[in-house]
Amino acid sequence: MMVVGITGGIGSGKSTACQIFRVLGIPIYDADSRAKWLMEHDPQLQASIKNLLSEQAFDPDGRLNNAYIAELVFKNPALLAKLNALVHPAVAVDTSKWLGAQNSPYVLKEAALLFESGASRNMDAVIVVHADEQIRIERVMLRNKITEEQVKDRIKRQMPETEKLRLADYIILNDGSQSLIRQVLSLHQTLLDRSKTF
Repeated sequence: MMVVGITGGIGSGKSTACQIFRVLGIPIYDADSRAKWLMEHDPQLQASIKNLLSEQAFDPDGRLNNAYIAELVFKNPALLAKLNALVHPAVAVDTSKWLGAQNSPYVLKEAALLFESGASRNMDAVIVVHADEQIRIERVMLRNKITEEQVKDRIKRQMPETEKLRLADYIILNDGSQSLIRQVLSLHQTLLDRSKTF
């Protein structure tokens, strides 16, 4: 089975592209939502996060205190790296279990930090969903109700878009200039054809 990574800068629309792949019957591992689930349900990971960021990293009911965590890590690259070093190995183990249960010509692993985490090295191909930075900033401000400065802080913590595009096997352009659905349908056929060689 072919394992394809799909990534893109914040606000690029990778989740929207994934919804189209999902409609086409392709299983998708959403690394970001699984990471959050593991952070809230894996006792060992929880303890490590509390040790790193304090008890305030979680609400009294055990849910992540996202505002507190974001305030700490998005302005402190070293702390963000330490948090990622705790979370990424747990996600890698979870991904392996999930892959073992799939039966499809190919699957997608959706992750914002696919290259940064090193997960791209385990992929047979990588798709990058791309849109210009200003479009992405506007989308995230609208979606998350945060300021332009907060979005730019998050963008600064991600790999530069030019580097992602250079490392991509396939690029989906999601700036409104061409049909996202048509691009996904075309790429889906390409991946089905390629998966026959696996």
